[in-house]
Formats: sequence, structure tokens, C-alpha cells
Amino acid sequence: DSAMHEHMRSDVPFGLFLSGGVDSAILLAMLDRYQDKPIRSFSVGFSGARLNDELDDAERIAQQFRTEHTPLKLDQQAVFRRLVHTVWTADDLMRDYASLPTDILAQHASREVKVVFTGEGGDEVFAGYGRYRKSTLQRWAKNLIAPGSGGFRTRGHWRRPWPKRVFGIELQAAEAAVRKPFIDAWQATPRAWDDVQRSQYVDLVTALPDNLLVKADRMLMGFGLEGRVPFLDHRIVEFGLSLPSDLKIRPGQGKLFLKRWAEQYLPHDHLYRKKRGFHVPVGDWLQGDFLAALSEKLPRNPAIRQWFRTEGVAEMLAAQKAGKDASREIWGLMQFAIWHRLFVEEPGRVPAAEEDPLEWISEA
Repeated sequence: DSAMHEHMRSDVPFGLFLSGGVDSAILLAMLDRYQDKPIRSFSVGFSGARLNDELDDAERIAQQFRTEHTPLKLDQQAVFRRLVHTVWTADDLMRDYASLPTDILAQHASREVKVVFTGEGGDEVFAGYGRYRKSTLQRWAKNLIAPGSGGFRTRGHWRRPWPKRVFGIELQAAEAAVRKPFIDAWQATPRAWDDVQRSQYVDLVTALPDNLLVKADRMLMGFGLEGRVPFLDHRIVEFGLSLPSDLKIRPGQGKLFLKRWAEQYLPHDHLYRKKRGFHVPVGDWLQGDFLAALSEKLPRNPAIRQWFRTEGVAEMLAAQKAGKDASREIWGLMQFAIWHRLFVEEPGRVPAAEEDPLEWISEA
């Protein structure tokens, strides 16, 4: 209670990014408990997605707590035309697809509030990710254990086939450095901790501050918004890590302790439905005419030609066209080409809020 009270101190209006998941719903319940006025909430979903997004779930929770709710429904054009602005705002490459809708959501929220609560940290602190569960940890054990890693298992995305085919010599030489922060964090954990606690700690000191929090902070600050993340209050983090793992996970269920505590505020079916996560259907959108045009432009881009093997890039694009998912890697290359043009080739150039990304990737 004291942690939430402190995070709610504000002289300006605040709101909440309501994803439809458990963490943001819990934050809404807490905000509603201590706030007399209706909470302003903001959600985003996507049209034409094969997987259901959480927009309907978010709207149901918003109705339960009678928030002043703003739902946004985005399509491929709305998201892709935001890519250049998002890369400029981030001044970095955002592996997380959610950076794009977060940028759009922040723009809408900035018209009404100055502070936004988000649910980052809930999965890391209370073991919500599927990889924390025993069955997943057993699969990890079959992965390569890097020499000198102290038992840290390499993650799946490091073992995907594309890096060696696509990376240039300089990037191949640097690839091993990507693993080092994760291995160092794993080795720094107390020997008494089990694999779940150690995995939580690794995420809390690597992927969370270097990816998820960067995404949220830069997208929000791009529109003058302050982001607040109550789940990362040091008291809550210390408590979550101290809990025995059997109180946090069961077969097929994560964040068990948090969900049981939240039963007093939220519907049972919302708490215990299968975790879907925040799905941005970039893989569905990297198809058809857009993919065909991208396949012409990306291998010819000067930055791509300098840093990557163009034959590998062309092979990756062909694989995507054939139905073999390479969307995350292609997305990264698109961002790199745009980032390089913004900050290396044409420093100081400020893009419009909406731009055609293909024009920015075109051969100079």
C-alpha cells in the first residue's frame, strides 16, 4: 500500500496504459482504490491480426472500474508509417515490436495526462514468463551451455540460423559480446538461489532495463510524459525475488502468488486465462506488396551493404516470402537502415510524425 501511495503522488493528471493483461489490471485496481476520480486508461489493438489481441479484455476491465477509456485500433499502415518517427524518438534499435504502438499511444495520452502508469516488471518480479517454469527450464538444459558461463544456458534467439548468414565480419566478431551481460548476471546470483530466481534476476538487470524500460521511457518522453512502474519499486522487487519459486509458478501457470492476491479485485477468468502477451502482428504485415518492395530496396541500402552480407539478407527476405518466419530479423534490419540514415548519413534531420519507411530505406 505504501509503495502505491508514493507512486501516486502527482500534481498533474495521470493515466494508465491498460494492456488487458494481469499486471496493468492490478495497477488499475490499486489506482481505483486510492483515487476518487475516474482513472484515464489507454489501450491499443490491431486490425487484421491472426492472433486475438487483448483490446477486448482491456475494455472489459475498464468497464469494471468505470475508467475514462481510450481504445485505439491500428492497422499496418498506421504502425509502419510510424516506424521512422519511432526510431528517431528512440535514437536506438528497438527489438520489441511494442515500441511502435507505444509511440502512438503516448501521443494520444499526452493530450490528457502528464504521467502514465505501466505494468513493466510484473512478469520479471513475480515469474510470469513461460520460460521460468520447470518444463521450460528443462528445455533450456538441452541448449548449449557456454564455456565459462557458470551454467547459464544460451537463449533461443542466439541460436537462430540467420546471424551467421547475414552478419558482416565486424558484427560476427562482436556477437559473443551480446551474451556477456547475461552470463555475468547469472554468475553474480547467490548459489542458494534456484534457476527460477536466477532467471528472474538476469531479466531484471539485463533485458528489462536495456530493452523494455528503454522502450517505455523514450516513447513516453518523446511526448513529454513521465512513466511510472510500481512493480519495480525496490520493496516489491525484493519481496518478489524472496518468494519461494513454488509460490510463484505451477505447471502451466505463472505469477501464482500475485494472481491469488489479486483475486480480491479482479475476475477469476481474467487472472487465470492463458497468458497471451502483447502481440503486434508484424509477421502478418511483412507480406505481399510491402514485402516485395522491401525485398528490392533493403539489400541495396548503403548501410545494409556496409554491415551485412547482402546475399544473406536476400535469402532471409525470400524465406519470409516462402512462409518461413524471419520477421524479427527483417524488422531489425529495417530499423538499422532507417537509424543509420537519421543519425549517420543525415544527422540533425527530424522526420515527420508519419513517413513511408520504404522511402527511407531506398538506395541513396
